Amino acid sequence: MGYLVIDLFAGAGGFSRGFKDEGFDVALGVELDPNAVRTYSHNFPSAVTIAEDIRRVGGRDIIKYLGERPDVIIGGSPCEAFTETNPRRAKDPLDRLYVDELGRLTLEFIRIVGELRPRVFVLENVVHIMDGPLKDALIGEFARVGYENVYFNVLHAEDYGTPSIRRRVFISNIPIKPPKHKGVLTVWDAIGDLPSPGPYPPNHEPVTISPRKLRGINGLRWDEALYRFRGATGMFRNFVRLNPHEPAPTVMGSIRFVHPFEDRLLTVREQARLMGFPDDHVFYGPKDAQFNQVGEAVPPPLARAIARVVKEYLDKH
Repeated sequence: MGYLVIDLFAGAGGFSRGFKDEGFDVALGVELDPNAVRTYSHNFPSAVTIAEDIRRVGGRDIIKYLGERPDVIIGGSPCEAFTETNPRRAKDPLDRLYVDELGRLTLEFIRIVGELRPRVFVLENVVHIMDGPLKDALIGEFARVGYENVYFNVLHAEDYGTPSIRRRVFISNIPIKPPKHKGVLTVWDAIGDLPSPGPYPPNHEPVTISPRKLRGINGLRWDEALYRFRGATGMFRNFVRLNPHEPAPTVMGSIRFVHPFEDRLLTVREQARLMGFPDDHVFYGPKDAQFNQVGEAVPPPLARAIARVVKEYLDKH
């Protein structure tokens, strides 16, 4: 068996998928959303899935299931409190971590790390979790539970074989600098071989939209957007017609993309392809829930690159 891994805020299992593919023993996931729980438990049948609010989960609970402490703790805490796309984001950066209910869940990750004392931890979030005094606050919180060395590794998913642009920070107790993938994968590299929407592969059913939206996307050219919405730091685009020759823009739960050549929205499977999920990774729940699971995941190719670095570290230490 490989090194023992648990995944907090496991979601659809993108982070876990990368570690599993690198030979780690993904033993347990914690996730509250019932649709994501079903997705995670289906794709990781040998793992324990704890369907519970992380605030009610302790290190002793996890050891009770595993029989031992994990070697590695991974997880992506909710980003809503920190992301620039949230128009209701708190103005004071520290309020995003200590007052916002979703932001405070990052502290729960740190709490469990302190209780279980893994050899390696890796926490994923948007880079704005480092804004202003937040970086020093997080360093202090990890030091309080026994980890004096904390690294803020900013990685771009498109550098590691993901056909969409995604910049995220991975906070860890070891430096994580994987070698970059040769070349950049494009939208058409990812979805060009898929058949028309239908029953196969899984999650490839067509997405229905209103006649008004359909008329709107009919006239879109590559890289043009049907809508713009206001976030905390400006305007952001939605319903973008993808350029087949470039990586896709950042995939998010609320984002829908228009097919490069057809007047329709991408299916969940096509969107999952843009995140590097294999076709045998199945998503459950209503279609919007499936899109959310895809958009909130750590792209499996990036997760796998991180897992290689973690494995090399564990093998040497």
